[in-house]
Amino acid sequence: MSHFKIITTAFAALLFHTAQGVVRLPQFYTDNMVVQQQSQLVIPGYAHPYAKVRAWTDWGTKEVQTTVGSDGAFRLTLQTPDAGGPYTIIVSDGSGEDVVLSNVLSGEVWLCSGQSNMEFPVKGWAQVMSSEEIVATARHPEIRLLQIRKNRSFTPLSDAEVNMGGWVEASPSTMDFSAIAYLFALKMKEELGIPVGVIDVTWGGTPAEAWTPADMFDGVSGFEEELAALAAYGNSPEAMYKNYNDKVAAWYKKATGVEAGFDKAVLQSGKGWGHMPVPGLWETSVLPDFDGIVWMQTSFTLPDDAAGKPLELYMGPIDNQDITYFNGVEVGSSGSWDAPRHYTVPAHLVKSGENVISIRITDFDGEGGIGGEPEKLYAETNGQRYPLAGNWTYRTIADFSKTPHPVSIESASYPSVLFNAMIAPLNVMPIRGVLWYQGCANVGRDEQYAPLFKSLINSWRKHWGTEFPFYFVQLAGYLKPLTVQPQSKWAALRNSQAKALELPNTGMAVAIDLGNPVDIHPVNKQEVARRLSLLALNRVYGKSCIDSAPRCSNAKQAGDKLVLTFDGKVCATSKIFTGFIVGDAKGNFAYAKVVQQSDDKLELSSPLIKKPTVARYNWADCPDGNLKGETGLPVAPFATDK
Repeated sequence: MSHFKIITTAFAALLFHTAQGVVRLPQFYTDNMVVQQQSQLVIPGYAHPYAKVRAWTDWGTKEVQTTVGSDGAFRLTLQTPDAGGPYTIIVSDGSGEDVVLSNVLSGEVWLCSGQSNMEFPVKGWAQVMSSEEIVATARHPEIRLLQIRKNRSFTPLSDAEVNMGGWVEASPSTMDFSAIAYLFALKMKEELGIPVGVIDVTWGGTPAEAWTPADMFDGVSGFEEELAALAAYGNSPEAMYKNYNDKVAAWYKKATGVEAGFDKAVLQSGKGWGHMPVPGLWETSVLPDFDGIVWMQTSFTLPDDAAGKPLELYMGPIDNQDITYFNGVEVGSSGSWDAPRHYTVPAHLVKSGENVISIRITDFDGEGGIGGEPEKLYAETNGQRYPLAGNWTYRTIADFSKTPHPVSIESASYPSVLFNAMIAPLNVMPIRGVLWYQGCANVGRDEQYAPLFKSLINSWRKHWGTEFPFYFVQLAGYLKPLTVQPQSKWAALRNSQAKALELPNTGMAVAIDLGNPVDIHPVNKQEVARRLSLLALNRVYGKSCIDSAPRCSNAKQAGDKLVLTFDGKVCATSKIFTGFIVGDAKGNFAYAKVVQQSDDKLELSSPLIKKPTVARYNWADCPDGNLKGETGLPVAPFATDK
C-alpha cells in the first residue's frame, strides 16, 4: 500500500466514524491485550467533535473523561494495576455504542523488533528447532501476542495495522509469530508467574536506518539526500516520487555513461582483462558482491561456407541488462534479467575464420552475468551449431558501489519509513523494554552502523519518554569459515553492534556460536531467547543469574607473546583454544596458539608474528572460537585494536 493510500484510507475512516459518532481506537487496542502493569496507559482515539468521552475499567481505577477536539481526536490516560486479570476496559462517547475491550491482562510487555531472524516464526518458514513440540505445547492463555503488519510511511502515523485481528492468546493456531519473541515470553511467564505480552514488529532484510526517525540522524552520514527529500516532500507522495525519478535518471546517466574504450570487433587480452566461466553468474565466481557494468567477450571460428549467411545467437538469461555486439556491430539488447537471449545476426556481419561476440552487461543487483545451461549457449548457421560455453574474457568498467543507486522510495529500506508506520504509533502503549535482532542488512557499513544504532536506541527511548531496557542480539556466524580473516565485514559489524553497550541500560546476547555457514537463519531460536531472558531476569527483575560471559579487560605484550586478562574466569570447551589470531604493527595476522596462565589470563603467540601487538577473537564471518564463561555463555567477539 502506498503512503498516499494509507493517508486517504485513514482519513476516510476518520470521516466515517466521526460522522457516525462512534468511538474509534487504534487497531492495536483490542480484546486479549496485555497492558504494562503499574504504568500510564494512554488511550487515543477519534469520536464526534466536542463529544464527551469517558473510560473506565473493572480493576478499580477511577473513571476518566475528556472532550473531543475539533479534529475529532481525543486522549485519555488510565493508571494500570499490578499484574493480574482478566479485566475489561470500556470507552464511551454516550452514543450507546461503547467500545469494550475484554479479557485484558496486566503484566509485562516487551516490544520485539528487527529483521528476519527476529521475524522468523515458530511455524511457517524453515522449521525452528523442535518446532512441532513448541507448537503442540503452545497453550498459554496468560501469554498474549500482537503482530504489527508490515507497512511504510514517509511521515509518522497515529495508528498501526495489525495481523490476526490484534492481540491473541498463545496457542498452536497463533504460532505464525516471532519464535524468539514467543520463547522469550514463555521463559518470562515461567520465571515471573505473571502475564506477559510480546509485540512482533519485524520486517526481514531491512536496515537500521529504516527503523530510525528522520530527526535522529545527527552525526550519522550517508543519508543526506534521502533525509532532505523527506523534509522537503514527505507530506506529498507525488512530489516524493517526482524527486526520486529525477534522481534515478541522473544516476543512470552518470553510472552507465561510460565508453568501452576498446575495439569491440577484436578479442581483447592483457591488462584489465580476466577470464570468467560461462555460463556462470559472476558473483559466485570472479566478482563477488559486484554490481556494475562488465564487458564480456568470446570468439569462435566459422568455415568458409558459413560466411555471408544469417546466424542465430542463443544465450542464457543475462542479469540484468545486455547490449550484444557481433564483430563490433550491435545485434540485440534486453533488460529482462531472467529471459534467455536469442538474437539474429545479419548475413553481412558473418565471416569465415574468427568471429567475436562482445556483450556489455549492466547489473544493478543480484548475481550478474550469463546464466543458463551450457548446451543452450550456441551460435547456429548453415545448419551447424557452434558452442559458446567456456571461459570468456571480461573487464569491469563501472562499479556501482562507487556510484550507488538511489534508495527506492517504495523500499522498506528507505530511511525512517518503518519507524513512521510501525513504531511511531505504539508509544501510547507503555512497554517494559525492547528486544532487537538486526544487522545483516547493514553488513559492509560498520563505521556508519555504530552511531546509527545508538541513534536508533536513543530515538525510541525519546519517543516513549523513558530509558527502557534495550537488549539486542549480536549477529551469529555465517558464510565460509576462515581461521584468519582480519578484514571480515561481518566481524566489523558485530563490533559496531557491541559499541551500543556504551549506552546505559543496554545488553547484548551473543549468538556467534549458534550460526550456520550456509544459512543466515540459524534454527536454535530457543537459545537466543534464553540468553535474552537472562539479561531481562537479572537486570530488570532482580533474579540472581549470570547474563553474560567475561570480557577482555587488558592486553599486554610480553616479548613474542601477548597476555590477555579477562574480568572473570574463562575456559575453552575443549583442551585446545580456538578462534584467536594475533597481529603486528604492520598489519600482519596469523592464527594464535593459546596457553591458559590462570583462570582469567590467556597467553597468545604465533611463530609467524614475532612481536604481536594486537589480538582478535572470533574475528571472522563464521569463526570457530570456543571460549566461554563459567556458565557456558560464549565470550563475545573482540579486537584489542578496535
